[in-house]
Amino acid sequence: MTPAPRSSAAKPKDEEASPSEATPKASAAARIGLHSLRPAPGSRRPRKRVGRGAGSGTGKTSGRGHKGYGSRSGAKDRARFEGGQMPIHMRMRKLRGPNKKQSMPFEPFRTHTQPVNLADLEARFDAGAEVTLEALRAKGLGTRKGVPVKILASGELNKGLTVHAHAFSKTARERIEAAGGSCVQLDQ
Repeated sequence: MTPAPRSSAAKPKDEEASPSEATPKASAAARIGLHSLRPAPGSRRPRKRVGRGAGSGTGKTSGRGHKGYGSRSGAKDRARFEGGQMPIHMRMRKLRGPNKKQSMPFEPFRTHTQPVNLADLEARFDAGAEVTLEALRAKGLGTRKGVPVKILASGELNKGLTVHAHAFSKTARERIEAAGGSCVQLDQ
């Protein structure tokens, strides 16, 4: 049996609350501390205890249903399993050949170049400059080592430049020469 709480009338005079403590703000501040921290109401739920009788809602089969793979111990939701229908990795066509670039052979017919546009040359080089691979790298263009540089015709060029590169598009070559420059093709 717990003792009945003392009524406010039975309090001695020195135990009565002072007017400053009676305000809700002061009493709330007095109560906050590590001893009174608790989660927000409704933010924490008790653990679901399965298999604890029919009245619990998850008794008997414990929410796993009857028979089948999912009811067995150790059953997992397998990635790529679609409930028995033909999974997407088996429905899709197979592209034969290395690296599957639409079934193209991998190396012999594919070229690797790094593009440099005429607009970049216009912005980074002065008129009459010699544009070599080292100069391109110093200006932050064509920075991948061992990959040939190809000059493309995106943008305008109004300066005469001597451009050294592994390849030129037809239009880029025409625009460089029209601006009074020249193209020097390097060996790959």
